Amino acid sequence: MNSQSRQFMLTAAWMFARHGRPRRARAIMEALVEEDPTDGVSAAALAELLLADGEGEQALQTLATAEFPPELTRAEAILETRALAMTGRKEDSERRWRRYLASRKGAERSWVEEN
Repeated sequence: MNSQSRQFMLTAAWMFARHGRPRRARAIMEALVEEDPTDGVSAAALAELLLADGEGEQALQTLATAEFPPELTRAEAILETRALAMTGRKEDSERRWRRYLASRKGAERSWVEEN
């Protein structure tokens, strides 16, 4: 699939999700992730839909195979944190969020306190 087709499908999925058709959006995102499991944009969108359906474990599996561009590091951290919490792994969830915040320390934007 070329990048234009991929972008069209992402846009269609977004519109379905925003207009009350999450099942259709999910079907599109599942197809995109199946074709390229490393695509972080598609994986993030699918993980969001999975979390909305209460499927934290599947969201974690989707996120684990994806490669996220730098501009999606926050989205990746939020989605992974939510998925871990949803699957009952509160400590892992907190650790993951703190790791993300600590990674921002160099930019003087972290709220993590040193202990």
